[in-house]
Amino acid sequence: MAEYKVEVTTGDKENAGTFDYIYLTIFGCKGESERKELDNSGIDFTAGKTGTYTVKSTEPLGDLLLVKVDKDPYFLRGENQWFCTKIVVTTPENDVILFPCHRWVSRGENVELRPAKEHVQDHWMDDDFYGFQFLNAVNSNMIERCTKLPSNFPVTEEMVKPFLKEGTTLQKEIEDGNILICNYKRMDGIPSKVENGVTLPFTPGICLFYVNPEKKLMPIAIQLYQKPSETNPIFLPSDPKPDWLLAKMFLRNVDLVQHLAVFHHMETHMLGEGFAMATLRQLPSAHPLYKLLTPHCRNNLYVNTGGRQDLLAPDGPLNTNAIGPKGMYKIMARALSETTYKTLCLPENIVIRGLEKVPDFYYRDDGLKLWDIINSFVKAMIENYYPSDEHVRKDTELQAWINEIFTNAFLGNKESGIPSRFNTVEEAIKFVTMVIFRVTGQHATVNDGQVFIGDYPIQLFDEPAPKKIMEEFKAKLTELSEAITQRNVKLKVAYNYLNPANVENSVNK
Repeated sequence: MAEYKVEVTTGDKENAGTFDYIYLTIFGCKGESERKELDNSGIDFTAGKTGTYTVKSTEPLGDLLLVKVDKDPYFLRGENQWFCTKIVVTTPENDVILFPCHRWVSRGENVELRPAKEHVQDHWMDDDFYGFQFLNAVNSNMIERCTKLPSNFPVTEEMVKPFLKEGTTLQKEIEDGNILICNYKRMDGIPSKVENGVTLPFTPGICLFYVNPEKKLMPIAIQLYQKPSETNPIFLPSDPKPDWLLAKMFLRNVDLVQHLAVFHHMETHMLGEGFAMATLRQLPSAHPLYKLLTPHCRNNLYVNTGGRQDLLAPDGPLNTNAIGPKGMYKIMARALSETTYKTLCLPENIVIRGLEKVPDFYYRDDGLKLWDIINSFVKAMIENYYPSDEHVRKDTELQAWINEIFTNAFLGNKESGIPSRFNTVEEAIKFVTMVIFRVTGQHATVNDGQVFIGDYPIQLFDEPAPKKIMEEFKAKLTELSEAITQRNVKLKVAYNYLNPANVENSVNK
């Protein structure tokens, strides 16, 4: 029998305490503890107080992965929320592990808490964790399969042979789909700022990755600028540790800038604004598509206006990066000209990038499941109101909506593949699916929110059919959430970005 000391702290906010029953389960890499009711004599969870408890398991749990907290009512009357600040677990080996919470817990809620970035703090310099971040951190959008080395990236067989499995070649691994690449050529030529007479470094380079036999994604070569030269060498894992670490950090910095400018700001906030404006201007409030989309437009215009005034202001927070707001606007302009309908639709995006078989790619796995659920929901809704293609073609308000998006959000770029009108029910279903996924799931991978996907004001739809469709949609989202939660228990670093329980309903933050 293994015993774990658990210290639970209630916040000192007004009404932070609760009389409800609180239960806790500890999960480790070797199993889970009992579900323990946290109950001492007297009142347990009062504001500003810490209670100490003992949780047992039949065997030691190994490295702790998470603690799960749930709450049952003590009184049958109204909600009695509890604000938990933190939980500290002391293991039988006397390791003390902090699980930050800092949130309200409601009845019937299962709250999972992870150690305080312990894994990140311990492994941030490791090559396998570096590779993991390009698949499953806040920017999973850059990496793609390498089918041929760029001509300006002169990596040789001899350079990378020590980092490949024995008996193979770089060319064979390329052909087998085990070589991936991130190429930041889009940002080449963007001038960086000068501060105190010094030009800030900005390195839009190239990184080569290898999926090794252990299914870990490892960086094996980095070039910091696009044009190869003696002053722009290729860095390798065999270089002195500080050199290799700095090369990774410089490239990661550029990745962060592109994430902020393109994949977060432009492709969710700005496109979301285009969708919202067209919805508000072209669809009357009685239109079924207005009812379907208005929850996904919530707060978008307000948030974006504040972002332009504050974040992207000349003296705003984003002016602290190497290229500043002016450089970020240039990157966004380049990115918009390259954006296509296929790159915005996740199933096609994954195929275009050749990432169908990359192991442990949770952004792809969870994202495609969420896409399918949204698509089924949209299909049922639209087919309920548009029984034939002719009904779509004759809806002048629907056609005005898509035409405004094509004209204003995508600047009438025919090469983008964005439709300027709908000719079939299927075309409308696909586009509306893309719109909802972009402002919910895609935005969730780079942000968080407070109004979650599936939260439709029931009064928007009066008919029985759409109400039933919405309930089925919520049930499917719950199933996916439970499956992701169970999967995450087995992972050292949980992937929760696309867990429907964490996916906001709109770009509202």
